[in-house]
Amino acid sequence: MGGESLPRIRDFADVDYNPFTAARELGGEGAVTDVHPEFHRLRAESPVFDGDLRVHFGLAPDLTTKHLRQVAVLGHEVGKAILNDTDNWSNSVYVNSIGVFFGRSITTMDNPEHAIYRRMFQQSFGPGMIKQWKDGMIPRVIDAVIDTFEERGHAELVSEFTLNFPFHFIHELLDLPPVDRQVFHRLAFGQLLVTFDKARGDEAIANLQHYLEMVVANRRAAPREDDLMSMIANAEIDGEPVPDSVVFGFFRQLMNAAGDTSYNGFSTVLAGLLMHPDQLETLRQDRSLIPKAIEEGLRWNPPVMLLSRTPKQPLEVCGVKIEPGDHVGVVLPALNRDPAMFDRPDEFDISRGTRGHSAFGLGPHICLGQHLARAEMEIALSLLLDRFPKLRADDAYPAPEVGGFMLRGPASLRVRFD
Repeated sequence: MGGESLPRIRDFADVDYNPFTAARELGGEGAVTDVHPEFHRLRAESPVFDGDLRVHFGLAPDLTTKHLRQVAVLGHEVGKAILNDTDNWSNSVYVNSIGVFFGRSITTMDNPEHAIYRRMFQQSFGPGMIKQWKDGMIPRVIDAVIDTFEERGHAELVSEFTLNFPFHFIHELLDLPPVDRQVFHRLAFGQLLVTFDKARGDEAIANLQHYLEMVVANRRAAPREDDLMSMIANAEIDGEPVPDSVVFGFFRQLMNAAGDTSYNGFSTVLAGLLMHPDQLETLRQDRSLIPKAIEEGLRWNPPVMLLSRTPKQPLEVCGVKIEPGDHVGVVLPALNRDPAMFDRPDEFDISRGTRGHSAFGLGPHICLGQHLARAEMEIALSLLLDRFPKLRADDAYPAPEVGGFMLRGPASLRVRFD
């Protein structure tokens, strides 16, 4: 980056603080593992749960939404209807959570505002750009991360691989100084800490916002060709500049969400394959199954627990009365294992067709970066199999276990490939 004039990004005051494990270790989410038996039990009673699922699973309430009444949707048909119905359901409740994490994100917006900004941002993730990244930057970044542990014959793939390559790609895509990458990663992830550790979360948000303000000013003063950050920083709609609040909201969410979905999603895909070595071997023999393996992993244990909505007027859903302002969480892991939608829902089976899953959401607010996330995961899986033909679970360690609440994935993936 030609940004040598930029001051260094500020880390947490406590440089030993680990934002990547904080939710599990300090927020208690490590105790939440296999949520699916309980989701099946609750769904059998009603597809709508009137209560706070975090509290139900023994966790403290989310600090950003604990003042709101909580309702959870567990049935696929009901959840799909809500996510597709923008006439009756609003994203405005996200102001309490994502609005705090990331600022004025398009996730917090309803139409017509949402459609206007989404169209602009969507152009940055079109098929042409993704093909360009697939042919160049994505495999280069992934190979560079694999290089760091290839010679050892064994690895812990979460901390050494899946946590890193999606974020390294975003950092490089934004053409930011390599010297700031580690701190930038910590702060981008740390924005979510406000759900249980407000002081540290606020610190991450403030430090990242300050840095972004400097970088955006730099790209406006000296814009670069074919540069995503310059493109968004200088974007206009109908001849008017995109408001700073929307520009910063986009980048803050991109830096976190683009890394989180691929990181946790791909970790879970690998967990499923390592736990089912027969399917891993099938995949080794038939690489055409890689897209199916990715989709099945995302269905089997999606990385994001829930999507938030609130009704625009009083409604009754499955006998539960819901008022505007109530926090309604559509629970993606429950939707993706609803037996009314998927046969043998608890089984991990890469041969099934699962494009109907909801790991990236559904409806007009479906994940903006879903195609990029899929491309990253497919390339990462292909390169792992190319470079490690003997990739397998390390039997000296327990089998991987998917856990967590707000974001779900395995805490570790011990493998051997010697």
